Amino acid sequence: MTDRAEPAKRFWAVPQDAMITRLGSGLTGLTAAEARRRLAVHGPNTVVDRARLGLAAKVGRRLIEPLVAILLVAALVSGLTGDWPGFAIIACIVAVSVGLDVVQEHRAELAAEHLRNSVAVKASVWRDGQVVMVPVERIVPGDVVNLSAGGLVPADGILLESRGAQANEALLTGEPYPVGKRVGTSEASGPAEAFNAVFAGTAIVAGAATMLVVATGRATQLGGVAASLAARRPPTAFEKGLHRLGLLILRLTAFLVLFVLLAHLGFQRPPLESFMFAVALAVGLTPELLPMVTTVTLSRGAMRMARKRVVVKRLAAIHDLGAMDVLCTDKTGTLTEAKIALADASGLDGAPSQRVLDLAALNAGLASGVPTALDAAILLANPPAPGWCALAEAPFGFERRRSSVLCEGEGQRLLVVKGAPEAVLAACTKTESANGNSVPMTDATRRDLIARADARGGEGFRLLGIAWRPMSEGETIEGPDSEADLVFAGFCAFLDPPKPSAAKAVARLGALGVRVKIISGDAAPVVQHLVQRLGLPCKGLLTGDEIDALDQPGLVARVEDVDLYARVSPDQKRRVILALKAHGHTVGFIGDGINDAPAIHAADAGLSVAGATEVARAAADLILLAPDLGVLAEGVEEGRRTYANIMKYVRMGTSSNFGNMASMAVASLLIPFLPLLPAQILLNNLLYDLSEMGIPFDAVDAGDGAKPHGWDMGAVLRFTLVMGPLSSVFDLATFGILLWGFGVTPEEFRTAWFIESMASQVLVIFLIRTHSVAWRAASPHPALIATSLSALALAFALALGPLAPMLGFAPLPGALLAAIAALVAGYLVAAEVLKRLATRTGQA
Repeated sequence: MTDRAEPAKRFWAVPQDAMITRLGSGLTGLTAAEARRRLAVHGPNTVVDRARLGLAAKVGRRLIEPLVAILLVAALVSGLTGDWPGFAIIACIVAVSVGLDVVQEHRAELAAEHLRNSVAVKASVWRDGQVVMVPVERIVPGDVVNLSAGGLVPADGILLESRGAQANEALLTGEPYPVGKRVGTSEASGPAEAFNAVFAGTAIVAGAATMLVVATGRATQLGGVAASLAARRPPTAFEKGLHRLGLLILRLTAFLVLFVLLAHLGFQRPPLESFMFAVALAVGLTPELLPMVTTVTLSRGAMRMARKRVVVKRLAAIHDLGAMDVLCTDKTGTLTEAKIALADASGLDGAPSQRVLDLAALNAGLASGVPTALDAAILLANPPAPGWCALAEAPFGFERRRSSVLCEGEGQRLLVVKGAPEAVLAACTKTESANGNSVPMTDATRRDLIARADARGGEGFRLLGIAWRPMSEGETIEGPDSEADLVFAGFCAFLDPPKPSAAKAVARLGALGVRVKIISGDAAPVVQHLVQRLGLPCKGLLTGDEIDALDQPGLVARVEDVDLYARVSPDQKRRVILALKAHGHTVGFIGDGINDAPAIHAADAGLSVAGATEVARAAADLILLAPDLGVLAEGVEEGRRTYANIMKYVRMGTSSNFGNMASMAVASLLIPFLPLLPAQILLNNLLYDLSEMGIPFDAVDAGDGAKPHGWDMGAVLRFTLVMGPLSSVFDLATFGILLWGFGVTPEEFRTAWFIESMASQVLVIFLIRTHSVAWRAASPHPALIATSLSALALAFALALGPLAPMLGFAPLPGALLAAIAALVAGYLVAAEVLKRLATRTGQA
């Protein structure tokens, strides 16, 4: 045997004898000693996560983000200048922000651990020539394992024997129907079509089988899913936006500070005073409350979304949901009901037939063993008639591809057969007409019926053929020979029905600028039929085989024009998500199975539903308590409202801070004293930030939810470069009036300019909070009014009240206060006019 960690990629394509030889095993498995040796080589059959970063590394990684680094410098400067309240506030903000982020990452790391609960605790394994119960963790490649109905498959492998085994692989492939498993060699390109292979984490729902273990632990299909979850998720749109904003502020700060410092030194100003003034300007440019405003805004959004039955696990995902312009969704459970239903039972002429349904119910209801999903759908629609009983049966066999039940009732003895249409038709010599008569089966009729079955299969239906024949007294089932000379009655058709609300929800998302793409593990005809039935505006199709043939740049080139993806594996789903993100899209993905977890993890907004697997819910950022895309559309609108309020703070904070700091920088070069002392700069900045604490509660413009948004740093910079200089113009006008009109002292100058600066900064909030005319927009929230006017009143009290001398302020005459009021009024009028220029090419 070759001691290697990973098996051949398509192990199901290797003949059984060759695989047994390759693994150094036999039909009776391994010896206990050999199993122990292999366990030491391959390790336990568990999903092993990557080594996790320690707490210090996780915190350190966040502290080097530009915005957080700026805040830390601001805290340090506040402490050095004696502004201990400012130091405490900034430090607490950083601690809370980083702490929440670390907690969220820890929660994501736990996602892979839940995979361990997806496999059985013990399995029946052949060791030393006899069957023993072995913990799943100790299973190794080469082991031979017995599988039975109701049990979970503990590893990946091929079948050595099958006794009517059927597996539910929905969690891995997305296929809702049970999959027949039989012995042989499969040439399938992917696991979904590998009839001879079983995979860890899937379940045996009917029959029994014996498997040869080929791969364990991380080498399994399930292990690949766990590995993608253990890896650090790609940066989301929100994280990338904050990073870009931090870099923008860093550049503006560096430019202004270096300019002031060099200019002051060039003018022979005292070096220490120049340095402290420059670092105070740097702190003044920093939006200290951005993390707090962001957290409060997102938290309010989360509460509103909870009322709409959306649970938010990662706060920043609310922004990403609003920014989403592409939604990728699995088919099962979101667009369909995720349950197999009997669509119809039809006779020879294609018309509905109660006779066919009654015969199917006898076979499904009287057979022993656990009913399959198809049997359950038949019995739900039509239980077997009372008075009938089963005398004998021939369970489903993969060679025959049909099952038979000999039943008696109502004075009749019937052999009722159901199975794959072509297999049942092959055993029929007669057909049953609508009037109950039996007529000979012709080759033409058989071809027509097979063509009809194929056509309906192409529409997404799963068909069973139903046939029967009378049995004489004393006659019983004697192997496959009994299934002969049958009378073909008709077909039963099954479907995972589409949700009635799906088409309307997709249309609503389209109206919001969100393009929907379907990424499914189902076959292409099934996906195409669903799209046609719902009337979804989807184009293009890529299959898993075609995706495998593309490298990542090739896939990036294709995904923009393709909306349908069929027969895709978990890793292929993830590749599609990353390819869309490489195009600059903000991507959401909604799914409910293990096979969806990697894509959920990779998306900007990962979504799952309340009834999903634990792994899918653990990987998700948001969980829909109602698995309905209509609920998701409401979440998109809420995300956009949340983003609009965050951007209000960003626009107002960067433009106002830049304008004021630029004014002081220029003034410091033109007048013989500092326009504001470092402590006064920090006080101005702190009071202004406090005035904006009501922003998270504010209403937003109706147009803010109309289309996807993004962190457009160009728009933020444009707004800053229009509104910032406007503020500076009025600041410089204030400086001129103070110096040449009133001849004020340095203390009076600082007091007057502090008041003018605070009044203009705070009151302009009520103008630039909206893109429309201020007095025609929705009224500001009472919380915003309260925080803004309270901060302004506090500024006036500190500058003109009894504490003024301690802060370096002085009393002002009434005429000077009147002049300041006129300047503020002029500034507000100009701001109302120029805000249209600042946002003319789009909203920031």
